[in-house]
Amino acid sequence: MSVMQPVSVAEYRATVYRPDCDYVEGVVEERNSGEFDHSLMQGLIYAVLLEWAGRNDCFALPEQRVQVRQDRFRVPDFCLILKESREQIITRAPLLCVEILSPEDTHMQLVVRLDDYLAMGVPECWVIDPKLRRGSVYSRAGLIPARDGKLTLSGASLTVDLAPLFAQL
Repeated sequence: MSVMQPVSVAEYRATVYRPDCDYVEGVVEERNSGEFDHSLMQGLIYAVLLEWAGRNDCFALPEQRVQVRQDRFRVPDFCLILKESREQIITRAPLLCVEILSPEDTHMQLVVRLDDYLAMGVPECWVIDPKLRRGSVYSRAGLIPARDGKLTLSGASLTVDLAPLFAQL
């Protein structure tokens, strides 16, 4: 659901939303809040990303505002950034953005979000669907299902085997 009253970038940046919201061309857009499977998957993925980031001069950031354009802010479930890219609101392309699907998410909403990340220079995004127990990689090549149930970040040593994570749901 969106709040339809126009909001300036300055007002969006100065406002605390709980949970945080996206901002698209003057419109504050609520993000679908997760249910148990979404929340648990967030915790499981965060543990893996946090451990990897600590060994690779990176930060794993949950629900961090990312300014994908001057008039668009997205709040991915996670992003990975180099430590040297640290900013209060991320304006340089993360290495990776991760979206964990909620039951209410639509394909169209997802693709628009993912395309925003790619347009800012994020090389790829991971999409994890706890309900269907699937993961995919989204890049310029489109949405590609994870091979053998494993998500691998291109050009990095990060691989996440989803099967043991899904087994905990």
